[in-house]
Amino acid sequence: MRLLPLLFACYVLAYLDRINVGFAQLQMKSDLAFSDAVYGLGAGIFFVGYFLFEVPSNLLLQKIGARKTITRIMVMWGLISMGMSLVHAPWSFYLLRFLLGIFEAGFFPGIILYLTYWYPARYRARVIAVFSSAFAVAGVVGGPLSGWIMNDMAGYWGLEGWRWMFIIEGLPTCLLGIVVFFFLDDKPTAATWLSDDEKKFVQGEIDAENASGPSKHGLSSYLIAMRDPKIYVLSLSWFFFVCGIYMMSFWLPTIVKEMGVSNPLHVGFLTAIPFTVATVGTILIGMHSDRRLERRWHCALPAGIAGAALIGLIFVHGNVYLSFVLLSLASLGIVTTVPQFWAILSEYLKGTAAAGGIAFVNSLGLIGGFASPFALGWIKTSTGSLDMGNWLVGSGMVLGGVLILLAVRPRECV
Repeated sequence: MRLLPLLFACYVLAYLDRINVGFAQLQMKSDLAFSDAVYGLGAGIFFVGYFLFEVPSNLLLQKIGARKTITRIMVMWGLISMGMSLVHAPWSFYLLRFLLGIFEAGFFPGIILYLTYWYPARYRARVIAVFSSAFAVAGVVGGPLSGWIMNDMAGYWGLEGWRWMFIIEGLPTCLLGIVVFFFLDDKPTAATWLSDDEKKFVQGEIDAENASGPSKHGLSSYLIAMRDPKIYVLSLSWFFFVCGIYMMSFWLPTIVKEMGVSNPLHVGFLTAIPFTVATVGTILIGMHSDRRLERRWHCALPAGIAGAALIGLIFVHGNVYLSFVLLSLASLGIVTTVPQFWAILSEYLKGTAAAGGIAFVNSLGLIGGFASPFALGWIKTSTGSLDMGNWLVGSGMVLGGVLILLAVRPRECV
C-alpha cells in the first residue's frame, strides 16, 4: 500500500499533463487560428520525443534507480507542461509538445519495470490494472477540472482559460516529483519500512522468478528484445491499442462538443462518464484475470469490444444516449487492454532483460501515439468528420486483439 498510491498519483498527473491539450484545443484552436491538422500534429509530435528517449531513460533507471529517474522525469515534464501556457504559434506548439515527450520518456515503462522488482507475476495483472487505471482516473478528474479552469479562470491577469489550465495542472507534477525523491525506495532491500524478514521474503520471491529468465543487463537486454520476432508482433499489437488510447484521450472532448455541448465545464463532466466506466471495469477485469491466471482472452476480448464500439459510433450520429453507451464500451475495452498487455509482456520477459524489452516494445508501439492524432487531425480537416478514423482505429483494435491470441501461447502468460 505504500508504493501503489504514490505511483498512482504520479501517473494521474503524468497522463493529465499529456492529454490536457485535448481540452485546451476547445479554445486554443480558435484563439490561435489552429486547424485540426495543426492540432493533430502537435498532439502527436509528443511521441516523437518520447520514442527517441524512452529506451535510454529506461536503461538509466536500471542503472541509477527509480527514485532519481522518476524525480527527474516529473519535475522536468511539469515545468514544460506549465510552459505550454506560452504557446502562440504552431512552431512553439510543436516545440513544447516535442520537449514534453522527451522529458516524460520512460515514465510508464519505467514504472512497469519497477513493479517487477516488487510484485511476483501472479499478482501483477491486478497491480498493473490499478496503476494503469490512473489514466482513466485522469480522464474522470481531468475533464471536469480542465473544463472548470478554462471556463472560470478565463481573463484572470489577462490570460485565456486554456493557458491557466496548463499552469495549474503542471505545478502539482513538479511538487510530487520532489515527494518521490524522498519517499520512493528503489528495491525491497532498500525499504526502511520493511523488516529484514520481509525484505528477504519479497526479494526471494522475485529472485526465484528471475532465475528462470535471461539475466542480461543494460544494452544487452535491449539487444535481446530486438532479436526476438515475437517482440515485434507484440509491438504491433501495442501500436493498435495505443491508437485507440489516444483517439479517446485527444479527441473525446471534440466528439462530445460536436454533440452540441459548447460549455467547456459541461464537456468536462460528460467526458468523465466513459472514463468512470473504464476505471471500475479495468480493475474488476484485472482481478478476474489474476484469479483465473489468464491474460490472452482478458486482453483480446476487450480489444474486440472496443473496436466494435468505435465502428458502431459511425451509425448512431444524433443519438446522444446510445453514443455515450458506445463511448463507454470503447473506453472500457481500450483501457482494459493496457494492464493485460503489460502483464503478458512482463511475464514473457523475465529477469533484467525486461528493462530493454519493455522499453523497446513501448517505444515501437507508441509510434501509434503520433500516427493516431496526426491521421485523425488530417482526416477531420479533409472530410469534416472522424468517421473514417473510427473505422481505422476500430479495425486496428480488433486486429491487435487477434495478434495477442496468435502470438502468445497460454503458458507464456500465466
